[in-house]
Amino acid sequence: MLLNRANRVLGILTASIGGIAGTVVDPKIVFTAALKASATGIILCHNHPSGNTRPSSSDISATRKLKAAGDVLEIEVLDHIIINEEQGMYYSFADNNMI
Repeated sequence: MLLNRANRVLGILTASIGGIAGTVVDPKIVFTAALKASATGIILCHNHPSGNTRPSSSDISATRKLKAAGDVLEIEVLDHIIINEEQGMYYSFADNNMI
């Protein structure tokens, strides 16, 4: 989600669609969209079809990389949420002090 300074949604970007085993998100795609929308913050979100909403090492690494890129561009990464739609469960990096 691309957000303005009041945390109102400016737009939603689908940055990647993965396969069964995973996906890769390119920070250049995420931040190009954020810059074009004049966003000052973003919230990352993806699903874990397995039902386990705990972040993988890849999730943690990608979040750190995106946060570092956002810091350089002064676009705050407010949260990264992992969801499981079927069970209605989620994991928030912000709620767990990981961002």
